[in-house]
Amino acid sequence: MNPRKLAEKLLHKANQDMAAFEKWRQDSEIAGGILGFHAQQAAEKMLKAVLSSRGIEFPFTHRLADLIDTIRENGITIPEELEDLRFLTPFAVEFRYEIYEEDEEEFDFEATCTLLTKLQEWVKTVIYS
Repeated sequence: MNPRKLAEKLLHKANQDMAAFEKWRQDSEIAGGILGFHAQQAAEKMLKAVLSSRGIEFPFTHRLADLIDTIRENGITIPEELEDLRFLTPFAVEFRYEIYEEDEEEFDFEATCTLLTKLQEWVKTVIYS
């Protein structure tokens, strides 16, 4: 698959995770860990879309810090505020498969949604410019 098509496919899949996050965040029956998982997946796919759009092979990882570092190492300037995405990494695996207390740490749904929207806007700019 050519890099641009893969980037667009990854962005489409990320948008699906964002839609789940946005729809379910108002539902008190949906656990924070599930919402965090979809937020992390959206961020991961969007960061990989940026790399793909530039023809850069991305590592097989769920670690957002690694993806952000790879973006920077390849000369792509990522807005500093998007560094805050790193906090989502544990939702990829640890919170899905380990026993943890839901209320150990408050999950800020609004701030996460705002951050994902900013990431989405930046990713579109990178891919379509």
